[in-house]
Amino acid sequence: MTTHSSKPLVLVDGSSYLFRAFHALPPLTNAHGEPTGAMHGVLNMLDKLRKDYDPEHMAVIFDAPGKTFRDDLYPQYKANRPPMPEDLRCQIEPLLDIIRAQGYPLLIIPDVEADDVIGTLAKEYTGKVIISTGDKDMAQLVDERVHLINTMSGHYADPAGVVEKFGVAPERIRDYLALIGDSVDNVPGVAKVGPKTAVKWLEEYGSLENIIARANEFKGKIGENLREALAHLPLSYELVTIKCDVELDLQPETLAFNPQDVDRLRVLYERYGFRTRLAALGKEPPHPNLPPQGGKEQEGTTGDLFAPCPPCGGRAGDGGYSSILTQPDLNTWLTRLQAAGEFAFDTETTSLNYMEAEIVGVSFAIQPGEAAYLPLAHDYLGAPAQLDRDAVFAQLKPLLENPSLRKIGQNLKYDRSVLLNHGIELWGIAHDTMLESYVLDSTASRHDFDTLCEKHLNHTTIHFEDIAGKGKNQITFNQVALEQATPYAAEDADYTLRLHRHFWSQLQALDGQRQLYEAVEVPLVSVLSRIERNGVKVDAMMLAKQSKELEARMHTVMQQAYTVAGQEFNLASPKQIQEIFFDKLGLPVLRKTPKGQPSTAEDVLEELADMGHELPSLILEHRGLAKLKSTYTDKLPEQINPHTGRVHTSYHQAVASTGRLSSSDPNLQNIPIRNEEGRRIRQAFIAESGCKLLAADYSQIELRIMAHLSGDKGLLEAFAQGLDVHRATAAEVFGVALAAVTTAQRRAAKAINFGLIYGMSAFGLAKQLGVERRDAQDYVNLYFARYPGVKQYMDDTREQARAQGYVETLFGRRLFLPDIKSKNAATRQYAERTAINAPMQGTAADIIKKAMIAVDSWLRSSGLHTKMIMQVHDELVFEVPEAELATVRSQVTALMTAAAQLAVPLLVESGVGDNWDEAH
Repeated sequence: MTTHSSKPLVLVDGSSYLFRAFHALPPLTNAHGEPTGAMHGVLNMLDKLRKDYDPEHMAVIFDAPGKTFRDDLYPQYKANRPPMPEDLRCQIEPLLDIIRAQGYPLLIIPDVEADDVIGTLAKEYTGKVIISTGDKDMAQLVDERVHLINTMSGHYADPAGVVEKFGVAPERIRDYLALIGDSVDNVPGVAKVGPKTAVKWLEEYGSLENIIARANEFKGKIGENLREALAHLPLSYELVTIKCDVELDLQPETLAFNPQDVDRLRVLYERYGFRTRLAALGKEPPHPNLPPQGGKEQEGTTGDLFAPCPPCGGRAGDGGYSSILTQPDLNTWLTRLQAAGEFAFDTETTSLNYMEAEIVGVSFAIQPGEAAYLPLAHDYLGAPAQLDRDAVFAQLKPLLENPSLRKIGQNLKYDRSVLLNHGIELWGIAHDTMLESYVLDSTASRHDFDTLCEKHLNHTTIHFEDIAGKGKNQITFNQVALEQATPYAAEDADYTLRLHRHFWSQLQALDGQRQLYEAVEVPLVSVLSRIERNGVKVDAMMLAKQSKELEARMHTVMQQAYTVAGQEFNLASPKQIQEIFFDKLGLPVLRKTPKGQPSTAEDVLEELADMGHELPSLILEHRGLAKLKSTYTDKLPEQINPHTGRVHTSYHQAVASTGRLSSSDPNLQNIPIRNEEGRRIRQAFIAESGCKLLAADYSQIELRIMAHLSGDKGLLEAFAQGLDVHRATAAEVFGVALAAVTTAQRRAAKAINFGLIYGMSAFGLAKQLGVERRDAQDYVNLYFARYPGVKQYMDDTREQARAQGYVETLFGRRLFLPDIKSKNAATRQYAERTAINAPMQGTAADIIKKAMIAVDSWLRSSGLHTKMIMQVHDELVFEVPEAELATVRSQVTALMTAAAQLAVPLLVESGVGDNWDEAH
C-alpha cells in the first residue's frame, strides 16, 4: 500500500535498553553457557523500531566507558551505582559487533553520555525525530518535532504524553528532576520531595527559578528541606540537563544504514546461538504475521521459521490470493468486477512521488479473503511472462473510468494520480478507508494501512520492507519476485475491503459524520489530486538570487555583531553571548537561569532588542535569515519538477485533528507572510505567461464562526453592520466612541478577539500587549461583560465536552477529547482550550473544503482554462488567463461566500497579481 509520510530520524538510547533488557529478560544462554539475554532484548527492540518506523536515518548510541564532564562537575555523580554485573559486561562487545554488522550507524562518544549525543542530534535535525529510550531525563527534549517511544513498554510521548506521564510539560522536566533528585545517578534533590510535590510546586510557582527565589514562603519541615537544598539545586539542574551542543564529526542526515556484513553476521549468530537470525540470512524475508527476526528466539529452541509462498502466489494455507498472468484469467476478473458493482483495488508503483511513479501492477478484491494481483512490469531476471501493460490498461480504462462502478481504496488520491500518468482518469471513488478512519476519530495519530489493520482487525500486514529490503539495499517493486509480490499486493486489496466494511458499519450509524464523509471528504480527494497535479510555477532564478542576498545579509549582520561586540564570537553560543552581553557590554540582566547565570533565552534577546540594544537585535536577525535560507530559498528550487517546471505539493486530509489540510514537499502552510523576507519568497511563486494569480481569502472567518456559534448580540451586530470588528470590540471594551478608538486600543482588542479563540490566558495577553497582568485580566473581564454570549458559549462548550467527551463542528465533524476529565490541571486545561477552539477551526476547515468542491465543479463544467493551484489556511489561489479574470474572480467570490449559511455574512477578499505576494 503506497502512502505519503515523511520518515523520522530514529535515535536509540542503546545504554538504556542494554540495562533494561538485562534485568527484564530471563537469563538466556548459548550452547557454551554464555549469557545472551540482553543481546536478544536489544536486537529485538531494534528490529521492532525498523519495522514500525521504516527510517532512512537511524543511529544506536551507547555511553562511552570512563568519566564524563558530569563527573568533573560532581565527583559523586553515579557513585551509588553498583558495579556492572559480569553477565552483562561480557555481552556488550558481541552486541556492538552484531549491531555494526547489521548496518546500523553506531555512536560512542567519549566524555559525554549517550543522552547528550542524542540531544545534540535531535536538535540539529530539522525533521521529525523519534527517540527510543526508557530514560525519563529524555522527556526534556520533547517538543512538536521530537517524540519519545519506549519500545519495551510501548509508551509514546509527544508533549501531551510527557504531561500525562510526569504532570509537567517538557520544558519543566529539568526543574522537576532537579527537585526530586535521582538516587540511581546520585543527583541530590530536595529531601522528602517526590513527584507529586514537585508537580504541585511547579504548577503553583511555574519554575524552579521561582521556587528558589521564593523559598522563604515554604512552611514547615518541607520548607526547611527546600532551603537546605538551595546550595546544590543549581548543580542538580545542571547534572540533569542534557547537553545539546556536543561537537560531533557528523551530521544527522549522514546516519544512513550500511550494507549488512553477512559473513560477519553468520559467524556471530553461530557463535551466540541466534538460530532464527542465522536461518534467515540470505533467505526470503519472513512472513510478517509472525514476529521479526529473533522475536521468538528462546534458549533451547530454534524459533519460528517461515514457509515460502506456494508457486500460485497465495500465502501458505491461504488459497485465496492469485496472480493474473493470462488473458482468460484477466477476462474472468474483468467480468466479475463489472458484475460486482463495487470493489477494492490498489496500485503498486515504482515511486512514492505521484508525478513520477509508474504502475508495476494492480490488485483487486470483491469479497474478503479473495483477491488477485495483476502484475504488469516485474522485470527481474527470470520473471515470468506478464500481460502487455498498455493492452491491459486499454481494458482497465473503461472499468476504472466508469463512475457507476464504485471503487474502494486506501489513500486513493495517490492511486488516482499515478493512473493519470498512464492516461486513466479514476472515476467512481466511493470509499477511502484512510478517510473513514479519520472522520470517525481524527485524534488518532495514524491512519495508514498497516496501523489500521493492526488496530481494528488485529491483523499484522506484510510490510514493504519485508519483501523489498531496507535502506540502501531496498529494491523497487518491479524487482520483487511474484511469489512475494502477489500476497503483498493482494492483501492490500483484501484488507482494504475488510477495513471499509468495518468502518462503514460505524459511519452508517452516525448521520453527521457519514454526511461529512460522503459530501465533503470523499469528493475532496479528486479536487486535491487536481490541485496537486496542476502545481504552481516557481522562479528558481529569483530564489537563487534571494539565497545569495540572504547569505550576503547574514555575513553583513555577523560583521556588524562582531563590531558591536568588539570581537568575533559564535552567534549560536549561549555561553559566549552571555560573556559579551553581561560581562563586557553590561547589558541589564532580565532573568537568571536556575544556575544563577544571566539568561540568554530567545525571549530575553527579544526583550533586550525591544529596549533598544543593538547586539541582541542583530543576533535575532541573523538566526531568522539563516532559517529562511535553509528552509525556503535553498530548498524550494530542489522541489521543482524537471518535467513541468512547477512545484507539486502533497495535501494531507487525515493529519490535523481539526479537519484542516496540511501539505508537504513543500509545506506551503508555513511560508512566512508577516515579514518582508517571507513576502519575497512568495514573489517567487509566479503565474504562467498570459495568466495572473488570483488569491481569494476568507476574512476573519473564525471570528465570524465564533459570532455564529455563540449567538452574542454584540458580535452579530458588528459583523452585520460590516464594522471593523476589532475597532468595534475596542469601542465596547474601553467604553469609547467608534471613531475615538486609538491604534493601541484596536491592537489590544484584536489580541483579545483572536486570543480567546486560541485559549490565551491573561498572562499571555499581558506579554503580547506589554502591559501588567492585572490590566490584561481587566481587558478580558470587560470583554466578557460586553460580549456575555461569548462567555456563555465557552462555559457551555466546556461542560458539553466534559459530558460527552467530544465537541463538533457546525457540519458534524467530531473532535474527541480524552483528557477533558484529567486530574492533571495542565492537561485538563489544554483539553478545555481545545474544546473551545476546535469547533471554530474545524468549521472553518469544513467551509473552505466545501468551497473547494464547489469551485472545482464549476471550473470543470465552465470550459475555462483557469486552474486552482493552492490551498493555504483560509485562502485559495488560482492561475487565471487574463481574459477569464473578471468572470473567475466574481464566480469564485460568490461560490466561497455561499459555502455556508451563518448568522453573519461570510466575507471573501481577493487580489490579483503576477505573483503570489502581489495577489495576496
